[in-house]
Amino acid sequence: MAELEFNSILVVCMGNICRSPIGERLLQTYLPHKIVHSAGLGAPNDAPADNTAIEIATKHGISLEGHKSKPFTIQMSRQYDLILVMEKRHIEMITKLAPEIRGKTLLFGHWFNQQEIADPYRKSKELFELVYQQLENSAKRWVSVLQN
Repeated sequence: MAELEFNSILVVCMGNICRSPIGERLLQTYLPHKIVHSAGLGAPNDAPADNTAIEIATKHGISLEGHKSKPFTIQMSRQYDLILVMEKRHIEMITKLAPEIRGKTLLFGHWFNQQEIADPYRKSKELFELVYQQLENSAKRWVSVLQN
């Protein structure tokens, strides 16, 4: 399979404080020559990452230091080659805002039977850990697809 030409990736969830910051930092770590950012469909401006997300990511050697949430915008969506979302409803939300980007909007868990990655916000550390593992496994799979 020829290498897919995705040089910029936007990782999207709802609040941009739990899932997408972790997904962003994982992909930045694994794909250092690509542009990777994150945003949230309901995100405030400049909120730090969730404390439990920081704790779980740090435990696995990923730093969320300096993360500031950003709201998803149509203009932002047009700047990226690939948009990775956490849930199928995120694809629907994005498609309503900008139908023309549907073709480049996929689930972060796409390669794992269209797996959705649940929102762990204000839930247990065990769920955060599960979400981290799903994000890490999915990120590694995206890396193998984008580099092979």
